Amino acid sequence: MPHSVSAAKRVRQNVKRRARNRTYKTKVKTTIKKLNRLVAEGQHEEAAKNLKTIQRLVDRAVCRHVLPLNRASSLKARLSRLLAKAKPAAAAPPPAEGTQPPAQ
Repeated sequence: MPHSVSAAKRVRQNVKRRARNRTYKTKVKTTIKKLNRLVAEGQHEEAAKNLKTIQRLVDRAVCRHVLPLNRASSLKARLSRLLAKAKPAAAAPPPAEGTQPPAQ
């Protein structure tokens, strides 16, 4: 129990802020799960649209101090790499005439 009026007010404020922050984090986590499911199913166009939504939500969460900037940056980079790696190889342009394909 808080001992002073100001401490009680801080408790009330923290309850409201925690609930607000939780909604932002839940939205981000839900859309990330949706992206992972779309990538696993091979729906790359839908996954690309979902990635833009995730980036927008993450940026909004950073502006509202729900997520740290570095965590948001690494999250967006990781999801972008996931989507780029999952794209079909047929979407890559063929090598130019007279050049060797890159060694793997």
